[in-house]
Amino acid sequence: MEPLSLITFSAIWSKAWPIIIAIFFFGLIIMFHELGHFLFARLFDVQINEFSMGMGPCLFKKKKGETQYSLRLLPIGGYVSMEGENKGSENERAFCNKKPWQRLIIIMAGGIINILLGVVIIAVMNSTGDLVGTRYIHSFREGAVSSNYGLKQGDEILKIDNRFVFSDYDINFLMSRSKDGLYDFTVKRDGEKIKLTGVQFKTVRLENSKTNTIISDFIIVGEEPHFLNIVTSSFRETASFARMVWLSLFDLVTGRYGLSDLSGPIGTVEFVAEAANDAIAKTDYTYLLAIMALITVNLGVFNLLPLPALDGGRAFFAFVEMIIGRPVSRKYEGWIHAVGLVLLLAFMAVVCASDIWKLIKG
Repeated sequence: MEPLSLITFSAIWSKAWPIIIAIFFFGLIIMFHELGHFLFARLFDVQINEFSMGMGPCLFKKKKGETQYSLRLLPIGGYVSMEGENKGSENERAFCNKKPWQRLIIIMAGGIINILLGVVIIAVMNSTGDLVGTRYIHSFREGAVSSNYGLKQGDEILKIDNRFVFSDYDINFLMSRSKDGLYDFTVKRDGEKIKLTGVQFKTVRLENSKTNTIISDFIIVGEEPHFLNIVTSSFRETASFARMVWLSLFDLVTGRYGLSDLSGPIGTVEFVAEAANDAIAKTDYTYLLAIMALITVNLGVFNLLPLPALDGGRAFFAFVEMIIGRPVSRKYEGWIHAVGLVLLLAFMAVVCASDIWKLIKG
């Protein structure tokens, strides 16, 4: 019989390790994000005062040259502190004194690196899986409805409701946005583009759901993985994930989804932890890798949005400077970013409170 302390430790560890993996993953994608800023700042000879992983109290620091490298207690962020980043400086190597196109690249590098990391994760997922998804219809399930409205075996799905289909991930996602199960498809058949209007699918109302769920009644062709289709599908699926972020944000702003449908850092960590636990149990990491890719692409795309306090907002001001030939008043830009940061932190606080409430409710 095992001692009680060992049983207790085993029970705690079984719950804790997936959360540790999730937090480690978040730290990893943040590290790559900040590394993007760091590398391009180095490339353009910007003085970097500190490169920090994590936020809050410093656990470890080491100065090499002019840069202090820090590891901080809370794995919820990180930063690259550049000379002249938030205020003026006489130093010719200061960020503020670099050409606007150089600043634009430095600012955008973090988000772009995150998106490229998504490409790499998807490539790993596709190379280790049995099949790589395509846009071709392989066959129809028993009782299929859509085949009665023009879809045929062998069709390559190019568009759904006039939105381009980058990969097989788009098919289910774009179909999930319909409320009535009716779609316009553009397909390629025997080398010819054909538009099918009013293609219908069955819908069901699941228990405790306020909306109908569309029943996809066809099966997509899967290909044996090889170098070419792994590379092409990885970029296509990354494009799919990036658009999912844009459309989901649009749906949130327009009221299609509410706060209860949104997850912040706490909810996302729990979600990744559950996926990690499930992956270990089934020895199938496909879903976990897909979730990780979606999160890192989400971070990259969200940071590049032209909103105050985000990388995209700062890039917007650098772009405006390139166009008009002079910088926007740094005082006004600073105020805009400060207000944006307050609003962003307030929004994150509300989302985290919602995550905690959902955990309490179970």
